[in-house]
Amino acid sequence: MFRSRRSGLVRRLWRSRAPVEGDGEAGSSSGGGGGSGGGVLGGSGGTSGCCMGKPAGGNKASPGSEAELKALTHSVLKRIKEKQLEGLLQAVESRGGARSPCLLLPSKVDAKLGQQSYSLPLLLSKVFRWPDLRHGAELKRLPGCESYGKVNPELVCCNPHHMSRLCELESPPPPYSRYPVDFLKPPDSPDTIPTSTETGGTIHSAPVGFSDSQALLESGERGHWCVVAYWEEKTRVGRLYSVQESSLDIFYDLPQGTGFCLGQLASDSRSQLVQMVRAKIGYGIQLSREADGVWVYNRSCYPIFIKSATLDNPASRTLLVHKVFPGFSIKAFDYEKANSLQRPNDHEFSQQPRTGFTVQISFVKGWGQCYTRQFISSCPCWLEVIFNNR
Repeated sequence: MFRSRRSGLVRRLWRSRAPVEGDGEAGSSSGGGGGSGGGVLGGSGGTSGCCMGKPAGGNKASPGSEAELKALTHSVLKRIKEKQLEGLLQAVESRGGARSPCLLLPSKVDAKLGQQSYSLPLLLSKVFRWPDLRHGAELKRLPGCESYGKVNPELVCCNPHHMSRLCELESPPPPYSRYPVDFLKPPDSPDTIPTSTETGGTIHSAPVGFSDSQALLESGERGHWCVVAYWEEKTRVGRLYSVQESSLDIFYDLPQGTGFCLGQLASDSRSQLVQMVRAKIGYGIQLSREADGVWVYNRSCYPIFIKSATLDNPASRTLLVHKVFPGFSIKAFDYEKANSLQRPNDHEFSQQPRTGFTVQISFVKGWGQCYTRQFISSCPCWLEVIFNNR
């Protein structure tokens, strides 16, 4: 019975590995989910991940490596305790939606595949999430993992859903991510510029319903480090969410967890596109304040798009929109850079003083020069995150 149960867990895990191009046996490992979530501040019900630089060929395994990888994975899994296998299976089968324990394994043990040696965290992340993964430097631990920010000489967490993959920004940026030059023309320009309602501006001429976020930030109350507003096109939906905890999940549907549940917000939109995108938000994003800045982790099945002044070249007069694929993380906000971005000759910063402390995130649909949507307020579902200037 003991051997049969262990073998069954190992078989289920192998069947749930990340799909490789051309492999019809493997299951999907992407995060996401449909249905309706729980309360805005509570857990969610229901059942039911890089950036620019994503390999063009998708998740391709090395030729002839499948049998060797399977044998290596089975040999590693068979050395793991049964209870740990159950926790790993919970993480893999829920695609990171269920809270799963750390999988602590010896940190000095490596596994060899062909001519390359893999650490156990790298191997399990390759098997269960990203078959094209090559180096541990591509990974970033998520807050809440026991190995986050700690160096344990004996044990390291190998739970692949306690990891994200790092975004690497393209240089030069792709043309679709650059704003039209007209966006930065001065008000007295003979050409027409977008109104604040079109751009999603957050100060002076902010969209209706958002000015209270500025008041909240300037009220002297510093218990929170940012406020989050959820928008559907040009309409703000629900209340402003004041963030005090260091890490926040923002989702439409999540099997387990708490945070800002967009699925529970009452939407008046009759747009079929809005309703479709809302349902595709799934596990959404994780917003975390860390020592080096604020990170965004895409937990959903679909890309997200981010505009942040601190992701841009300080000498540039344009702001870029960056695409972040499922399972990837990006440092969306840097406090030190933001404090140096108050450029008096920059029209956008002079007209909207808090631009340097604002991040805009759209779900599923992007905006920019090569999209039909030039401005974020034309996106079906999006977030505005405004940070306190610490």
